[in-house]
Amino acid sequence: MMIAYLERFVHENDAESKPDHDVSSICNSLDLQGSVDGGSGGGIANKDFGGMQSVRPLALIRPAGTEDVASVIKAAGGSPNLTVAARGNGHSINGQAMAEGGLVIDMRSTEKNHFKLVTINGSPYVDVSGGALWEDVLKRCVREFRLSPRSWTDYLSLTVGGTLSNAGVSGQTFLYGPQTSNVTELEVVTGKGDAMICSETANPDLFFGVLGGLGQFGIITRARILLHPAPDKVKWIRVVYTEFEDFTRDAEFLVTRPAGESFDYVEGFVFVNSDDPVNGWPQVHLDPNHKFDPTLIPPNAGSVLYCIEVALNYRNADRPATIDSAVSRLLGRLGFVKGLQFQVDVSYKKFLLRVKVHEELAKANGIWENPHPWLNLFVSKSDIADFDRAVFKDIVKDGVGGPMLVYPMLRSKWDSRTSVVLPEGDVFYIVALLRSTVYPKGPEVEKLVSTNRKIVQVSRDKGFDFKLYLPHYQCQEDWKRHFGDQWSRFVEMKRVYDPMGILAPGQKIFKKRTSHHQS
Repeated sequence: MMIAYLERFVHENDAESKPDHDVSSICNSLDLQGSVDGGSGGGIANKDFGGMQSVRPLALIRPAGTEDVASVIKAAGGSPNLTVAARGNGHSINGQAMAEGGLVIDMRSTEKNHFKLVTINGSPYVDVSGGALWEDVLKRCVREFRLSPRSWTDYLSLTVGGTLSNAGVSGQTFLYGPQTSNVTELEVVTGKGDAMICSETANPDLFFGVLGGLGQFGIITRARILLHPAPDKVKWIRVVYTEFEDFTRDAEFLVTRPAGESFDYVEGFVFVNSDDPVNGWPQVHLDPNHKFDPTLIPPNAGSVLYCIEVALNYRNADRPATIDSAVSRLLGRLGFVKGLQFQVDVSYKKFLLRVKVHEELAKANGIWENPHPWLNLFVSKSDIADFDRAVFKDIVKDGVGGPMLVYPMLRSKWDSRTSVVLPEGDVFYIVALLRSTVYPKGPEVEKLVSTNRKIVQVSRDKGFDFKLYLPHYQCQEDWKRHFGDQWSRFVEMKRVYDPMGILAPGQKIFKKRTSHHQS
């Protein structure tokens, strides 16, 4: 009866808002402890941060916990049409967390279900909900335990389950690996509606498959995150380069130093060699009082410049002279433009929440809701210089109206058993073109998306070894190319854990099956 009602609801209700008794009927049919909103739940389920996709779900589910998530998936499994998408904080770019005519699960409603310190063999961990925001995990761990996760993303208003379903990278990744390398146990609800505990030793195929698995095999409802002592302060530094070769040489030097002999955070970015307030020199400032002196730039410098951004963590009890000596020793090995060095000391939390300031400013200016046609890639070290010539110095030489990140990572810090696919070689670079449609009036979104496609196509035509990060493809052939020799394993995992093709339809990898035997 439940499935019959849901199917009738799909076909008979197309209005913008559903009557309260219809929503109530769905809730009663699913027997949930949480709640159900008809349509998009006030609009949140049919949009995301990318702002370029909008599809209407049947309903938005706000589960009370794991049992509700399992009930929703089982209900969809009994239907020939319904699919299920888990939505974190809505920061997908291309509609990956949407479900047209399906059920969207708002994982944020479960954020407070788990928060417990666990000590195993002397090492501290924290159990948190898959719907918890990383910024809240940070604040509570520091406040209550003086501990902190080791690996982060740049922006922390993302859910734990969301980043673990992709990878989760930032300037600490060279040291500790991505966030997927810093979790030891998961609770997952599979596409069959089974709640399972998994780890490296218990159901390891599910554990590693779900990590970076783009939501295809299960929904993460709890994660156990490795912690370490939280520092008090961070010395935050930026230095400028004119030559890409010097920039990459120094960045790779910093990320390949032995443990304890480098900074705790290493990133980098490209910026336009001009006074453009969004794309140019002002990007480098860490403090309003900092002044960028363009006369220090050699006259033969090109249209774009490069910046290495580093940070060193320390405790209040550490002697300032000791910290300064460590910084000077490392910076003294680098070949940046002398005089173009910027430095501030901030609290550890303020450093990790540094992007929050930009979010609040964008919201105050009314531009946070504008489309964000971002492009993220992993590019092999062997091709990054040619990528610089083809893309940074050509296609986007005038900037993208937002940050253009580029910095190295180490393959050895990534677990090859997860579903994440990487370029070959131990050193590869993340490239993140964080486009905005705001500045100054900006080209149309379609033109920006077209430029993104051009960058991908040029990379293919030139034979670059690269993979999209946070990938988005429209057909299965592209997905096969993306996964390469990992594709058969990915398909097998789907067959085992989501045989009906219920989960994450917005990724456009698999279609809903009407039976387990349909190919």
